[in-house]
Amino acid sequence: MDLEKHPQQPTARAEPDGIRASDADRDRIADILREAMAEGRLTADEHGERVDAVYRAKTVGELEPLVRDLPAPGGTARPTSGPYAYGPEAPAGPADNLVAVFSSSTRKGRWRVGGRTNAFSLFGSVEIDLTEALFGQRLTVINATSIFGSVEIRVPENISLRGSGTGIFGNFEVVTLESGDPEAPVVVVNGYSVFGSVEAKPKRGKFITDLQDRLRKHLGR
Repeated sequence: MDLEKHPQQPTARAEPDGIRASDADRDRIADILREAMAEGRLTADEHGERVDAVYRAKTVGELEPLVRDLPAPGGTARPTSGPYAYGPEAPAGPADNLVAVFSSSTRKGRWRVGGRTNAFSLFGSVEIDLTEALFGQRLTVINATSIFGSVEIRVPENISLRGSGTGIFGNFEVVTLESGDPEAPVVVVNGYSVFGSVEAKPKRGKFITDLQDRLRKHLGR
């Protein structure tokens, strides 16, 4: 009888796909989806569905299939010349929030637009005016929710505007725009309204014609 004791084998660690997803993991996948949307690889509906899945995911294994058919960021070369210029993107972090509860909230003038903005109105009004804004990235996603209130979004006429949403005893309207310039900013509005309104449309007579000069002056301050 062999009395030699064999060393106990170490317990196998969980497979990488089963590791719990962190906020940084989710933000990384959301950035890839945002880039794919800007390049026209995903429609507004597809982007919205995948982003919803990103923030519902519990593990890394649930995240990876969402970008399996997409190239990594920077995998597709972009033209270096053109009328549009963008500043360095802000570090990944929480979305900007505009909230109006029995009140009003307004963002307009010259301000730097983040990659994600959440607008929520409850018996109030939110106004987002992007006609003089500085875009730090090509794609900007606005998630708008209106309950017995209103969310109004205005954009320049020469950018791309897309959206997907629902009105329940209310109005959800996004006037689709497609810029002739593939490097122009892209704004995507997603959300819903309940006994309220969400409206996104171009502001007549407003164009981004001097974005590069304005950005240079802004960064040179």
